[in-house]
Formats: sequence, C-alpha cells, structure tokens
Amino acid sequence: MSFGGFESNNSQPMAEINTTPLVDVMLVLLVIFIITAPLFSPGIPIDLPQVSATAVDDKPRVMQVSLDARNQLFLDDAPIAFDALDRRFQAAVVERQIPELHLRADRGTRYESVARILAAARQAGVARIAFVTDPSIQPYSSATR
Repeated sequence: MSFGGFESNNSQPMAEINTTPLVDVMLVLLVIFIITAPLFSPGIPIDLPQVSATAVDDKPRVMQVSLDARNQLFLDDAPIAFDALDRRFQAAVVERQIPELHLRADRGTRYESVARILAAARQAGVARIAFVTDPSIQPYSSATR
C-alpha cells in the first residue's frame, strides 16, 4: 500500500503535511483576536471635570414654502408674493443661522415657479433645501394625464 502519488515506482510514503486546515484555523483565530482585542483595552483613565451645563438645542429654523396649482405662494402658511420671498430669505439668513427650506409644490405647478423659488433661496444663502412629498400618492404617470 502506497501513500505517495499514482506512480508505481514511488515506494516512499508521502512526507508532506497538508497545511490547508492549519491555515483555516489560524485565520479564524486571527479574526477572533481582531474582534475581541479592542474590548480588553480600557483606554486611558482620565479624571474629567464635572459640569452642570445642558446641551444646546441648536436646531435650524425651518421655513415652509408652499406653491399651489394656481401659482399662489405661501411662507409658513401665510400668503406671500414672489418678490417678498427674496427679502424674507435674506432676512432669515441675516438674523439667524442659515435656515432649512421645505418646499411643497403642487404636482401641476410649472417648473419655472419652482426654479424661481430655488434660485431665490440659493441666492440668499440657504444651503439645505428639501422637497416635501406625499408617499401615499402613486407616482405621476402618462396614464393619469
């Protein structure tokens, strides 16, 4: 009985060790060590000072701009003209931190009106603009026109 290759003239037993299982076990141990090693280091012990300050509630001001199908503009549920909207954006940026704009536009609104609002907001310095949608309404398709 020969433990070597398939050749008949090789009468020596095979002296090589299969290292694949050894490498697999070592890799598993390495992964376990990498995952558990950070848990054993407690960090640097530092005696931090105690203060009685509260967290600053620094939420940005949200300006809600709505545009209905008749091209009427509303700022925070109050009617406003397109010309006055520029001044309101600039005043909000000057008096406080940069506000956040939530834009609600009717699906039948012309893009020109929406682009005009976006241009006024960007010109005033409003960097955060969100489009508010209704997720319960199905997407607008050519079949519904």
